Amino acid sequence: MKKYLAECIGTATLVILGCGTAMLVGCDAAAGSGYLLTALAFGLTIVAMAYSIGNISGCHINPAVSLGVLLSGGMNVREFIGYVISQCVGALAGAGVLKAIFGLGNVTDMTGGLGSNGLAGVGGNAVAGLLVEIVLTFIFVIAILGVTSKKANHGSFGGLVIGLTLVVVHILGIGLTGTSVNPARSIGPALFVALSGNAAPMGALWVFIVGPMAGAALAAVVYKALESK
Repeated sequence: MKKYLAECIGTATLVILGCGTAMLVGCDAAAGSGYLLTALAFGLTIVAMAYSIGNISGCHINPAVSLGVLLSGGMNVREFIGYVISQCVGALAGAGVLKAIFGLGNVTDMTGGLGSNGLAGVGGNAVAGLLVEIVLTFIFVIAILGVTSKKANHGSFGGLVIGLTLVVVHILGIGLTGTSVNPARSIGPALFVALSGNAAPMGALWVFIVGPMAGAALAAVVYKALESK
């Protein structure tokens, strides 16, 4: 149970710090700084969590990462289901904390939706958004599989490499889809926004579930092919 609790806490932290930063600074392309601050918030949170809960659960804090690990033989189906449930619960808890902080503190949410993902950057085109999420998640997950491989020799720098990869992925993806590459991170804010009476994020939510999971599955298949003798 400790690894499931670790995944719950880690995912909640990712939503609070990542989405919370986006809510506070905004992600306006004209300013640009919001992009970088949000990208850094997500990436550095991964670094922090990797070195704090990585030895307990592996610090997936992302159903797509867990799928990649499952398909690579690093966990069984039962563990995978437990991880995904824990991650989604954590994301919901994180979104709830943000809702309380910004609501009680009367702080303006610069994203207008708890940092939820959307398709505005790709003109509302679901296919384009799906492609963005597949490609970005593929890059992110294949980096994780490589860094955590038994053949890798990155010492204690694995968490840093993974975090910086997420930073780069966000720098490109924020202006397109808000960057999910993590279904749990998308589900938490979207559900809380819907409960507030705005169902808009729910309409495109499937893109941010299917895209990352497909990208992760593709990364696992490709990495196994590349790693095989």
